[in-house]
Amino acid sequence: MALTAMTPRQSLLAIAALAIAGVVAALVGQYGFDMRPCPWCILQRLLFVLIALLCLLGALPGSRAAQRAAAGSVVLVAALGIAAALWQHFVAAKSTSCNLTFADKLLNALHVESLSPELFGITGSCADAIVDLLGVPFEFWSLALFVVLAGLAVNALRGRAA
Repeated sequence: MALTAMTPRQSLLAIAALAIAGVVAALVGQYGFDMRPCPWCILQRLLFVLIALLCLLGALPGSRAAQRAAAGSVVLVAALGIAAALWQHFVAAKSTSCNLTFADKLLNALHVESLSPELFGITGSCADAIVDLLGVPFEFWSLALFVVLAGLAVNALRGRAA
């Protein structure tokens, strides 16, 4: 199905599926390949979960306004994810510690690790999180997924009625 042929609801469901796939990929890396996530990794993971939840709520039967609000929110959250991935690569990866960075402070304030330590547990430092996948830094894969999700959300904003 071409992107332009997707209804906003279908776009939101596709975004949710891709965001969940991103989290699953991160968990496979963490538990299958011992890739220890730093606070910036976990922040991006949290943003993917937030995007999935926004999309699932927006895809519930209801008004076009709810779908537009969900899609618009996804664009904003994806932009935050893009910023987090870029910060992780260009700033945090050059540091040996992520303690007391914005990501660390936010995650501690939100207590997400206590909600689900398997999903949101920080087990590595920024230096530990420097990992390449097929020659590309892992955070750039995350960055690419945030860009795709934002693009799909923009498509949902412009889409035809469900």
